[in-house]
Amino acid sequence: MKITLKDGSVKEYAEAKSVIEIAADISEGLARMACAGEIDGEVVDLRTVVDEDCNLSILTFNDEAGKAAYRHTASHVLAEAVKNLYPDAKLAIGPSIDTGFYYDFDMPSLTREELDKIEAEMKKIIKKGTKIERYTLPREEAIKFMQEKEEPYKVELIQDLPEDAEISFYNQGEFTDLCAGPHLMSTKPIKAFKLTSSSGAYWRGSEKNKMLTRIYGTAFTKKDELKEYLDYLEEIKKRDHNKLGREMELFTTVDVIGQGLPLLMPKGAKMIQTMQRWIEDLEESRGYMRTKTPLMAKSDLYKISGHWDHYKEGMFVLGDEEKDKEVMALRPMTCPFQYYVYKASPKSYRDLPCRYGETSTLFRNEDSGEMHGLTRVRQFTISEGHLIVRPDQMVEEFKGCLALAKHCLTVLGVNDDVTYRLSKWDPNNKEKYIGDESVWEETQGHIRQVLTELEIPFYEAEGEAAFYGPKVDIQAKNVYGKEDTMITIQWDAVLAEQFDMFYIDQNGAKVRPYIIHRTSMGCYERTLAWLIEKYAGLFPTWLCPEQVRVLPISEKYLDYANKVNEQLKANGVLSTVDVRSEKIGYKIREARIQKIPYMLVVGQKEEEMGAVSLRSRYKGDEGQKPLDEFIDEICKEIRTKEIRKIEVEE
Repeated sequence: MKITLKDGSVKEYAEAKSVIEIAADISEGLARMACAGEIDGEVVDLRTVVDEDCNLSILTFNDEAGKAAYRHTASHVLAEAVKNLYPDAKLAIGPSIDTGFYYDFDMPSLTREELDKIEAEMKKIIKKGTKIERYTLPREEAIKFMQEKEEPYKVELIQDLPEDAEISFYNQGEFTDLCAGPHLMSTKPIKAFKLTSSSGAYWRGSEKNKMLTRIYGTAFTKKDELKEYLDYLEEIKKRDHNKLGREMELFTTVDVIGQGLPLLMPKGAKMIQTMQRWIEDLEESRGYMRTKTPLMAKSDLYKISGHWDHYKEGMFVLGDEEKDKEVMALRPMTCPFQYYVYKASPKSYRDLPCRYGETSTLFRNEDSGEMHGLTRVRQFTISEGHLIVRPDQMVEEFKGCLALAKHCLTVLGVNDDVTYRLSKWDPNNKEKYIGDESVWEETQGHIRQVLTELEIPFYEAEGEAAFYGPKVDIQAKNVYGKEDTMITIQWDAVLAEQFDMFYIDQNGAKVRPYIIHRTSMGCYERTLAWLIEKYAGLFPTWLCPEQVRVLPISEKYLDYANKVNEQLKANGVLSTVDVRSEKIGYKIREARIQKIPYMLVVGQKEEEMGAVSLRSRYKGDEGQKPLDEFIDEICKEIRTKEIRKIEVEE
């Protein structure tokens, strides 16, 4: 047989060989580094036997699939260590992930000290260098094997597999686990690893199931790579909005109020207000008309829209259909309400497009396991809008929505941090959607063409569409790499029919309009979380809840400090005076810790000259400056929403 390698060279063998044997034949060094193989594009175990012509790549830790196999093996070492120390723990699943690996166990939660003990046990296992072997069992024997080991989660997994599935196990010494692989040949190559954290996780991701204990870890082939990654983790922890936002007193949460219901504190509320006023003014300048609609409605409304059938589980329903005459629900979106604003008066083709905008508070019954800080909550506010347009206006209006979204992202300084996703329907699950297949394919094609014409790079995702239409989702990742949707623009060619919406065309005929559902900036809470992590709390001046702090060097100059503050406030600058009897050095340090963009130190010289001594986060000590000049400069910075670069590290 002929084996074509990644570099194009060909190896010929008279008999079948495993991937690891071929790697060893190429070089012993390659065999030592091998983590998995790839045969004709399919990732395989090193033990896989090659018995016919093929293309073969030997995957090492430098390859993503090789790295996954390496870390997957580390997860099995973790599982063995846990079973050694906690024999009553039950095994669930333990995959590799982008940042390392995890394993879920049915066992009590763990402290950091307990994680350290598990790490020590893992080191003992790795030091033994136990050989890892793969074998298979028929389905019934596999079930019996795991029942005898009293591993109910493994039994459930096997029972969910097809009758004819090949059920494989990996054995390392006295420890055996159900697994599809691939894995390393032994535990020995695992050189550097760390258990990073432990948390709760529902079995199979459903809150209806038992809460398990998930242990996260990571693994590398070199200790310096591990150290670099752990240093990186420490850095991103400083940016975690859930931690930093609380430290900066932007928001908090309270158990008796409820999960997913954050309290915005004065500073956080000020930032949201600043963004909201900006967005509302921006939308109005682009032809949007504002509406204000109820926070709840009868179930009848959601039955017309289709939300009752397709989205009811995600809604907060008030009442019982079997007992109550009138059942209400808190709104999960604003579209049906704005449709009735449109329908309140007749519309002709000349009245379109109608662009409705609303700062909408919405309610969605998120799973408790999904909620996190400000990024996933049960009550939130978005810059929601719906455009009712003629079919011939649809493409240009859709482009306009994309342009508005890109403008908002650019102003916020995050345009380079996003990806664009064309979210499509799943033709294999048509019952999840409304509308004909031809309509779905046509509208998805239109969006694809728009993105291509605008030269916006995008990827496509099947099954991510709303039940009534495809959409563009603008995605961003948090500091831990988890992706969230920040802005959505949806193409809707079906709901106008549901709500009997129409306009009168130039021939006097009734015509169904198209609808664009969109956000210009998305969810305010999620955006605030994004900005906290993006800027590590060092927000652009226009967004800061406190833009200037005036620091008198002693109580003698408090009157002048107050005059400076009054002038700043008269010009719309968010400023305060530090009136405490503290040394000026202490006041400066504290203002820096609180991430204030500008500090104005005032004393005798400044009062005599009508000036201030300026210290900024951007350039440090900038010396003395006339007060009027500083006010002109900061007002321009705020007005233009400039994002200044930090030039010095103090």
